[in-house]
Amino acid sequence: MIPIPSGTRVWLATGHTDMRKAFDGLALLVQETLKHDPHGGHLFVFRGRSGGLIKVLWHDGQGMCLFAKRLERGRFIWPSPVDGTVAITPAQLGYLLEGIDWRHPQRTWRPEAVG
Repeated sequence: MIPIPSGTRVWLATGHTDMRKAFDGLALLVQETLKHDPHGGHLFVFRGRSGGLIKVLWHDGQGMCLFAKRLERGRFIWPSPVDGTVAITPAQLGYLLEGIDWRHPQRTWRPEAVG
């Protein structure tokens, strides 16, 4: 898991992104399309057209980091392109990276009674 400092925002770039883009291409998207500072310490998450690959761009104060994850099965849950950019919590990012629906996580087990 990415060690996210407190106060860090996580932004999802809605729609799909050309996953051939690397540091500079994604930072340019953050700056021009999302209207945020790519060096501000926030995380920016991009999804490819097929939905099985995401990239996370983050400036940690020392340099730019680029993380990628590909699901072997299934697709990452993603907001509609009409939503623009969507801010999520670091906990929701954890769900997203696990392939869980971050919008409505469900408890898998709850104890009935004690004893």
